[in-house]
Amino acid sequence: MNSAGTGDPLRPLGDDDPRELAGYRLLARIGEGGMGSVYLSRTRGNQPVALKVIRRDYAQDQEFRRRFEQEATSARRVQGYHIVPVVDHDTTGPQPWLATSYVPGLALDQVLTGHGPLPVSSVLQLTGCAAEALHAVHKAGVIHRDMKPSNILIGSEGPWIIDFGIARAADATQLTRSGGLIGTPQFMSPEHANGADLTPATDIFSLGLIAAVAATGRHPYGDSGAITLATKIANSEFRPPDLTAYPEPLRTVLQRCLAADPTARPNPSELAELCQELGERQLRDFSGWLPAPVAADIARREQLAQQWPETEPAPEPGADAATVPPGATAPGGHPPTYVPRPDEPAHHPQPPQQQPQGQPQPPQYAPAPPTGSTTPAPPGAPAARRRTSLTVGAVALAVAVIAAAAWIFTKDDDKESEARGGGATASSSATGDSQAPADAPSSPSSDSTAPSSASTPSGGGYTEVFKDKPLTLRAQFTTGRSSYTNVDLDAPEIDTHASSSTKGAELQYEEFGGTYTLRFVTTVGKSAGATPEQCAEGAATNALPSELADEGQEKELTKDTLLCTVTDEGNLAMLKIKDVVVQEDSGGYKARDYAMELTLWKAP
Repeated sequence: MNSAGTGDPLRPLGDDDPRELAGYRLLARIGEGGMGSVYLSRTRGNQPVALKVIRRDYAQDQEFRRRFEQEATSARRVQGYHIVPVVDHDTTGPQPWLATSYVPGLALDQVLTGHGPLPVSSVLQLTGCAAEALHAVHKAGVIHRDMKPSNILIGSEGPWIIDFGIARAADATQLTRSGGLIGTPQFMSPEHANGADLTPATDIFSLGLIAAVAATGRHPYGDSGAITLATKIANSEFRPPDLTAYPEPLRTVLQRCLAADPTARPNPSELAELCQELGERQLRDFSGWLPAPVAADIARREQLAQQWPETEPAPEPGADAATVPPGATAPGGHPPTYVPRPDEPAHHPQPPQQQPQGQPQPPQYAPAPPTGSTTPAPPGAPAARRRTSLTVGAVALAVAVIAAAAWIFTKDDDKESEARGGGATASSSATGDSQAPADAPSSPSSDSTAPSSASTPSGGGYTEVFKDKPLTLRAQFTTGRSSYTNVDLDAPEIDTHASSSTKGAELQYEEFGGTYTLRFVTTVGKSAGATPEQCAEGAATNALPSELADEGQEKELTKDTLLCTVTDEGNLAMLKIKDVVVQEDSGGYKARDYAMELTLWKAP
């Protein structure tokens, strides 16, 4: 199913495909690979996302689930250039799944199959941008482990790296322990092929091999089969590849990247700088960076993604119920259809200082809310949501990273490129309920009731729901495991026993390996004043980074700071920090408790 450049990137759902998953309305099949199927969906704001559903045989392996959760959580922490962001995931349901923003580009192997090798100038720019992405990946303590052409998407605004981290999760399963091998042999590093410990330098070697193939269509180690190539790569120390046939300045890059000794290879920053220098072009200048036929093919895919219908036609009455999975049907036997909320807030981009000039920004999208609500909203009122409604972010953020599945080379490797047209995520807890359990530690907000329907009119058309409600956010000190505290500002409600899912939350406080990170799920900005108009302006124009670790919190979140955001329900929320208490855990790591007051307005 490895399509050429002219193949259709999207296909209608088949009879065996689900129609809905965790609040995502599935619209089309993007592709299928060794570890699962990928589907196109749309957010409440009608933005495309892609959702990968992991195969059931992997899902039945508990060790895979454990490692999948660990690696996907790590991937969500990665922020940087040219990385398709993982926005959420779930490991608790019948089938684990992962979601990322959707990039309607061509996988590099599709480009090479459909259009032939790229000009050296394009390859140098591709390699330099991919190196910048790897810099962010490695900085987060993650190694890709499966760099290959099908894991690089070529888009109109540059290349994007996808699918890293989950290789280790797959490697833990009985499926791979019984004879499979994780990674793609012809793009492995010598240390990977020899089964040695891997360092970030392994990704640089693989990127060098990709650059060679992208520019000429020739592999530096010959045109043998995958296992033979892996054997030759493993012996690089004694029989290095002959690079004399590769043109300059590409040959210089290959000589550096394909060094048998990992310590002799350039680090990602050095490689990016080298490619920019040799290419005599700024890495983030994507005007005309691709040959015209490739650019036209990508433009066609972008247009198709925008025009793909938001819903599928409902099945005729009496249609075979087996074609719609349990839980995916609305009353009457029809698949649930999502109608965008009329009160959905506008999505504001991060200010320029959050990303360097010229960086293409894959958005983090707020996924569609779960279907099946039992309480319809009155006419003209905002649509009601379950407490677990899926929210990943209300803005376009230039962030983050991708973690998806690594493929077993002995199975379905020819299928995965089409599955890489994007990815998306959203996560659910085992119970599907983000409310704190009855035995959860109490907090000032844990026994608060939902906002009263009696609201007070405010200036500028805003309606005050409640004012100065106490809210205390505490770090959860754990030993040897991750913990998550989610804050729902609409309720208001704090869940100290949350999973990694950010459903229904605007803030998440995470402890991971002694690091305490405050994550803003929706865009949070600083306000210059306490009026709703000032609050709305601060949320839109003075945004903070999407994550703040210890130093960031110390700098940005001080006493009397006013934080504002548009919640996932479209309300305007203001948090005033009343006090900050710094605590220290048994390992000497610092964490902060925040005593705050919360004010909530309905938007005009």
